[in-house]
Amino acid sequence: MATNSSHLLFLCLTTFFTLSFAIRPKHFNLSTFATHWSTASATWYGSPDGAGSDGGSCGYGDAVSQAPFYSMVTGIGPSLYNAGKECGACYAIKCTQHPSCSRKSARVVITDFCPGGPCASDHAHFDLSGTAFGAMAKPGQAKHLRDAGVLKIRFARVKCDYSRTNLVFHVDQGSNPNYFAVVVEFEGGDGDLAGVSLKEESGHQWLKMVQSWGAVWKVDPGRELHPPFSIRLISQYSEQVLVAKNVIPSGWSPGATYRSVVNYV
Repeated sequence: MATNSSHLLFLCLTTFFTLSFAIRPKHFNLSTFATHWSTASATWYGSPDGAGSDGGSCGYGDAVSQAPFYSMVTGIGPSLYNAGKECGACYAIKCTQHPSCSRKSARVVITDFCPGGPCASDHAHFDLSGTAFGAMAKPGQAKHLRDAGVLKIRFARVKCDYSRTNLVFHVDQGSNPNYFAVVVEFEGGDGDLAGVSLKEESGHQWLKMVQSWGAVWKVDPGRELHPPFSIRLISQYSEQVLVAKNVIPSGWSPGATYRSVVNYV
């Protein structure tokens, strides 16, 4: 009887975890579930020790080569890019089959899109920066690993951790008194966003922002906006709400970057 009960408990737990990853339920927390590894292919682009491209299709610009990204970034195929909605998501990657593989995992952030070749044909493909690709190698063997061509890897969605770095808002160059767009950078926890809203200084309601492209969110109310602006974020996996109060000041400028005092943990 005890054996049957244990078997039933195992089946229940297996079903629970399978469904949890399949349906992405509300309040899902990446840090509280076992790491779920899958198989993908990987290549690299840009310079051997670089950040791939200067910013990529998510709109992060030269931040990709600076802290806290440190060039540990990746372009991603259509299946995971999800029309830019997954910009900022973090993945653990590792390789085990090539002789130069360390078998240790490294964490990368989605900052770019890879549209063709194996990126489009494979069920999951990571086009990594040279830095990130080399991070999967044994010490001193990064060059040998980068010479491998298309590499089979393991990957898992993981929590983003930007210790001691708060959310940053980079105002899009096209913003003006009647139209406001912003790049949201360094979201901890889930990493990607389900929704963004803006509230004016004297406003009592949140204005829904829509994804313009990549990590850029915009609002176009058809009238003049009155700063300072507070920005409310909803995380993609756990649907946690976070408010950066008055993060965009009066007298804000297009192209300027404003740092908040909050972040997901």
